[in-house]
Amino acid sequence: MLRAAGVGVGDEVVVPAFGNVEVAEAVIQAGGLPVFADIDPVTYCLDPSTVEAATTPRTAAVVVVHRFGRPADMGRMLEIGQRHGLLVLQHGESEAPYDEIAQRRQRAAFLDLKLRGVRTPDDGDGHTYQQYVVRVPGNGRPDRDAFARALRARGVDCRVPVKAPVHRMPAFRRCVPLPETEMAAFETLALPVDASLTKRDMQRIVSACNSLGGLLQPAY
Repeated sequence: MLRAAGVGVGDEVVVPAFGNVEVAEAVIQAGGLPVFADIDPVTYCLDPSTVEAATTPRTAAVVVVHRFGRPADMGRMLEIGQRHGLLVLQHGESEAPYDEIAQRRQRAAFLDLKLRGVRTPDDGDGHTYQQYVVRVPGNGRPDRDAFARALRARGVDCRVPVKAPVHRMPAFRRCVPLPETEMAAFETLALPVDASLTKRDMQRIVSACNSLGGLLQPAY
């Protein structure tokens, strides 16, 4: 994708560090240098203001990743691309059939209404809930991981959506401040909203989460 778009040796490409290591790998394979920008804490997509701040005369492109079924702010991204002469490329998530999306939205609305003690996702901009991602309050990763273990023990198939930000991985280690990326990696947890889940399944998820109060004993 990048080579075909004209990205070559020495070009900088702005990418997110919140997941999708394959995007950074593709930049390296094209001979370019991945430059990491921070995310919007609501959408988990690249924050346009941090993309603009990361742009230099060597920047050739930005790769926008749509996250968890929530689209990025493409209008602002295209404006930045036009202003700086950048390619604006998109890395999308596979779309589900309309009926499946409608059922996920229905389950997400149920969780939005019933969950206590966790921060539920914003439902704006046509969210399709490919993943229903909440924030677990407390002391970051220790509390989030303990909360996840407790949910699994209660039969809830939850998962950590991003285990490590790309800019902290050995192959891409960069000393750049990405506070929203790191906080999201430490606090987020994906709860199931699959179309196959029954009402009883959804009630069990709510019961398991709410019985924990959204926060276990803080880790010090």
